[in-house]
Amino acid sequence: MSALRALRRERLADPTPCGSLWIALNGTECALRCSGALWLPAERALVVADLHLEKGSGYAARGQLLPPYDTADTLARLEAEVTALDPRTVILLGDSFHDARALGRIAPEHSLRLAALALGRTLVWAEGNHDVALLAERGGRLPGEVADEVRLASLVLRHEPQPGRRPGEVAGHLHPCIKLARGRAGLRRRAFITDGERLLLPAFGAYAGGLNARDPAIAALFAAPPLCAALGDRKVHPMPWGALG
Repeated sequence: MSALRALRRERLADPTPCGSLWIALNGTECALRCSGALWLPAERALVVADLHLEKGSGYAARGQLLPPYDTADTLARLEAEVTALDPRTVILLGDSFHDARALGRIAPEHSLRLAALALGRTLVWAEGNHDVALLAERGGRLPGEVADEVRLASLVLRHEPQPGRRPGEVAGHLHPCIKLARGRAGLRRRAFITDGERLLLPAFGAYAGGLNARDPAIAALFAAPPLCAALGDRKVHPMPWGALG
């Protein structure tokens, strides 16, 4: 399926007026949301990748000071999506924490907010390369379930994309972003990347950073030019591969 054919041009029922971009991903209807979250309405599943909670405190512990507000900001945006969509399942698609010691640094109030995410729904922590050790040793400090990958409808959700053709794969890890022409400096925006079979999610974390979609680590995953869906303030903007800088 070509990336453009994957777009759903007709307006589908959207639970919130956020300017979502609707696509058919390996035959499953889903919404790419302005927040960077993926919404699967038939499964009532909300998927976000790469929260990198406590990245700021991790850098501070090594002497590189960053404003210590990334966890609060990231949780607030995730909570807003949960409130708007009322998901049955929330899937955190790996690298939810920045490092193995993050639980020792997280503020008690933020731990309570994480626990609240699991109330009345299933919370799944997919293992990522940054947090696999933390999740293995979490004990009772985190609610929910831990999984290497999750299968929903026609999709396989995992943290790190696998090489070769993988119909239905939804992955994070690479933090895709694109550069838009805007004066001399240009503008970088986080983005979804999809060819209608596979989908890369943007990083959700406040301090997560990004990798240019043109980088070979991303481009090599797609046999044909994919579609980029750039996150705007009120709309997700589809952009053809050839328009990227």
